Amino acid sequence: MQDKTPFMASALAIGFALVLALTSGAAQAAEVSQAPAGALADGTPLHAITLTAQNGVSAVILTYGATLQKLIGPDRQGKRADVLLGYDDAAGYVARPNYFGVTVGRYANRIAGASFALDGKTYQLNRNDGTNSLHGGGRGFDKVVWTVGAVTSGPKASVVLSYTSPDGDSGYPGKLDATVTYTLDESGNLGISFEARTDKPTIVNMTNHAIFNLAGEGAPDGAMNARLTIPAAHYTPVDARLIPTGERRAVQGTVFDFRKPRRVADGLRDGKDQQIVYGRGYDHNFALDKGVTARPELVARLEDPASGRVLDVLSTEPGVQFYTGNFLDGTLVGKRGHLYRMGDGIALEPQKFPDAPNQPAFVSARVDPGKPYRHDMIYRLSVSR
Repeated sequence: MQDKTPFMASALAIGFALVLALTSGAAQAAEVSQAPAGALADGTPLHAITLTAQNGVSAVILTYGATLQKLIGPDRQGKRADVLLGYDDAAGYVARPNYFGVTVGRYANRIAGASFALDGKTYQLNRNDGTNSLHGGGRGFDKVVWTVGAVTSGPKASVVLSYTSPDGDSGYPGKLDATVTYTLDESGNLGISFEARTDKPTIVNMTNHAIFNLAGEGAPDGAMNARLTIPAAHYTPVDARLIPTGERRAVQGTVFDFRKPRRVADGLRDGKDQQIVYGRGYDHNFALDKGVTARPELVARLEDPASGRVLDVLSTEPGVQFYTGNFLDGTLVGKRGHLYRMGDGIALEPQKFPDAPNQPAFVSARVDPGKPYRHDMIYRLSVSR
């Protein structure tokens, strides 16, 4: 699906850059900077916020879609590279949306029939995935401009972004006040915290949709040689519409068993497994052994043998969607002119289960007034020697 929202580059009149200095000497090691990143056709300005740690890890966040545009880290030789698929500037995310690194909501993943019932009332959502609603229904949190709040340097560099989704937005009930907080520390932990408050009962499921290639974005061999670990004994199989059937199926003896590190490519094209056929590769939710937790715990580990880069994904949520870029078909030109194809990146999206509002056996996505939603997750970059 393509969003043709016009985009207009920022004029020199926006030409300022705000750099926040360290607040107290060498102990305050992480820096934040903010710079203009263009404007929408209606003149709404966009900004890019850069979080930089002295250990070589840095991240760039766009106010458009509260998007993680870049995540840069060193390999075992100290060579730094961006490990995220995406676009070189904000204009790409507006003109050619493909969920690269964006904040997805109100509801990440699919809702069957683009509808759900809550307290006896049925709500019809926007359809943007056949008969389903996907990632908020076409104009979700990824296609709005978020407001920059607190920007902080110190032991942790951080930025808070906020957005208010009105009652009835894309069919969802309740006015929702949402925030996304990005933090970066000296251990290479990029924390992302999602919070939301509603004035009437609703559903919420927010996550980040980064697509990784730890060999470096645009690496010619793609990302499928990476080794993946997911601590989950079960996954949720899907039907031909990629909607969970409601079953929790054991991974043992299948190409979905990642309880020990395994090369992603080994099961990617196994057409003997109908689930791989349905997904055109991996596009499935794993029911994590840990379930819902008070603090982020490991949901996946991705390792690139060649570069030595390691990504640990931690989250408080009960599931993680593993996606191998199956719908990247060579028609999108991304960063540095790279043409993105299937297998060029891997998404690991911690979240509630897909279609949970229609499946009572799944962990509920309901949020009520006075009981805020919160999801804490971490992308941790490190290097194996």
